[in-house]
Amino acid sequence: MNKRFALLISCLTAVLLISGCGSVTVTDYADRTPELRLEDFFSGQLTAHGVVKNGGGKVIRYFNADIKAYWEGPVGTLEEDFVFDDGEKQRRVWTLTKQPDGRYIGTAGDVVGEGVAEVAGNSMFLDYVLRVAYGDGSIDLTIDDRMYLVQPDILINESEMRKFGFRVGEIVLVIKKTY
Repeated sequence: MNKRFALLISCLTAVLLISGCGSVTVTDYADRTPELRLEDFFSGQLTAHGVVKNGGGKVIRYFNADIKAYWEGPVGTLEEDFVFDDGEKQRRVWTLTKQPDGRYIGTAGDVVGEGVAEVAGNSMFLDYVLRVAYGDGSIDLTIDDRMYLVQPDILINESEMRKFGFRVGEIVLVIKKTY
């Protein structure tokens, strides 16, 4: 019995070590091009087009958005106006503040606290907590937001939503710079 328990612990430790080595960081994209410069891409008029998926991967909503983006020194503002397939409209205004270490701090009205964004190469990873309407109240979801500039005017964005560590949904969208 003790040998089985020791073997089980060894196997679990190996699995945890192997899975920990596989995690992707934004620096994995440091040599990728085109280079994502937030102040350049998120400047002017943009559009976004995407889907919202439930935890099982089924698309449950579609949306389109107009984005007006501008910078004043190290502070960027993204005014996002969403229209969903059911007619619902939402507005989110992000403020991104560049930090001395190159990271960005992001805030918005429905973001709990501050989000932290890191940029490398063609990518930006942004982690934050989003408060969303749910039933008669709201819930807070942890968002792992990953953006990849694939053309100078096209960015692919995938966001994983988690609650209590469990994946509960995903958002996939394309943002296009319309200048």
